[in-house]
Amino acid sequence: MKFRPCIDIHNGQVKQIVGGSLKDQGDEAVTNFASSYDAAFYADLYKRDGLKGGHIILLNAKDSAYYEETKRQAISALEAYPGGMQIGGGITADNAKEYLDAGASHVIVTSYVFKGGQIQWENLEKLRNAVGKAKIVLDVSCRKRDGKYYIVTDRWQNFTKVELDDRILEVLSQYCDEFLVHGVDVEGKASGVETELVKMLGRFSKIPVTYAGGIGSMEDLRLFEEISGKAVDFTIGSALDLFGGKIPYEDIKRL
Repeated sequence: MKFRPCIDIHNGQVKQIVGGSLKDQGDEAVTNFASSYDAAFYADLYKRDGLKGGHIILLNAKDSAYYEETKRQAISALEAYPGGMQIGGGITADNAKEYLDAGASHVIVTSYVFKGGQIQWENLEKLRNAVGKAKIVLDVSCRKRDGKYYIVTDRWQNFTKVELDDRILEVLSQYCDEFLVHGVDVEGKASGVETELVKMLGRFSKIPVTYAGGIGSMEDLRLFEEISGKAVDFTIGSALDLFGGKIPYEDIKRL
């Protein structure tokens, strides 16, 4: 179990948002924190502190007026920390190499693979053929509906018909090097982790898994450690003092 840092970029600015509030229309989101520093600042910080395997997420759609500035920020962060961070947001088989060439260790993919509410196996094969399994992180972030977790796409706005469970993790692990999982219903709320989800992820041991969502205190982190069996890595965003929260980054970075 280790800490994976993050850089979320929305409307050309490093932010922490409430995950379930994001809307493409009007580029809206409930914002917990908007930084006065650029993305490269945070990437350089993580580099100096030796933190690897964190993620950069572009939170604007490609047709957004802010997309190019958001992308520019993301590329600058990759260039500040070559090989140190993963990147996601609008990644396809056609553009994945661009981000790897810019310095990403991995590309993080959701909507390209889970398009139209289903797994697009052809796109998954194209992606694996384009960059190789070892460079792919599948983002299987999810929300709960009718007592089950379903993978969500398009910046967490749309439910797929794909239930996230042990079986689907097993199948998809053949196509990627890692999983990234946001518990979207608690993302950005610092209200506690999705315990049922974390327990499921803790049972899975084939490839590394990083969980994000709801860790708002050291007590939450200790619970996460217990219920995950120390088998899952974690991200803390809004609750970190780096982003206006109360959890000391200086303590977390040593974990």
